[in-house]
Amino acid sequence: MRAPLLSLFTAMLLLAGLAHAAPETGKVSVKSTAEVETEVMVKGKKEKKREPVAKAVPGTEIIYTNIFSNEGAKPAGNIVLTNPIPASTAYVGGSAFGANMDIAFSADGGKTYDAPEKIKIKTREGRERPALPSEYTHIRWTYKGELAAGKQGNAGFRAVIQ
Repeated sequence: MRAPLLSLFTAMLLLAGLAHAAPETGKVSVKSTAEVETEVMVKGKKEKKREPVAKAVPGTEIIYTNIFSNEGAKPAGNIVLTNPIPASTAYVGGSAFGANMDIAFSADGGKTYDAPEKIKIKTREGRERPALPSEYTHIRWTYKGELAAGKQGNAGFRAVIQ
């Protein structure tokens, strides 16, 4: 069980290091987090709560979030965030989020990106087939328009530790 834990923390470091924003103008910073969702009782009702990953085992679903902020005095455009799907995890299909963003995926190590229905994998026999969400290797978010000075947004996804 140590290997999945080590892989998780390595993945978190990769996530933080590889998530990036490439702004056209302005000054954009990015902070990446990895959290788990738990159920807690609040006044007799079950509520979901997120907390930082402290320990995780295979089967644990991790929520990876990039919070990007325009710390400049001018609007920032051309903001692109790219994340690898961490090693030893599988992307949870349909879980990518990001308001006002175009989301594209890669199944070839980040060489090409496209909409899920257009991503193909070559089989051993040389035929093409649709890629499964668990075969995605990277996710790319492109912010539509400009992010106003002092504003922030977030983008992320869920992955399960294998």
